[in-house]
Amino acid sequence: MLGSTWVISIMVGLIILLLFVGAPVKPLRFIANSTVKLGIGILLLFFLNVFGGAVGLHIPINLFTVAISGFLGLFGVASLAAIHLFVI
Repeated sequence: MLGSTWVISIMVGLIILLLFVGAPVKPLRFIANSTVKLGIGILLLFFLNVFGGAVGLHIPINLFTVAISGFLGLFGVASLAAIHLFVI
């Protein structure tokens, strides 16, 4: 099985390869943009959990929450935090 270090190394390698070669095909460009957005979503949720832990705010990092925060950005993270605070 691949460890997390290998998976991250492969993803970084593919991103660097796409930066140098370019993605001439639209599906590859869509996959690359989606991967970058999901990575940003993971980072946003991680920092929300680190800084929100002081006030008891914890959003689990799973595919659903990463997709929301990645594609909606800060508004997605704010909506997940609002749902956690007011609904749950």
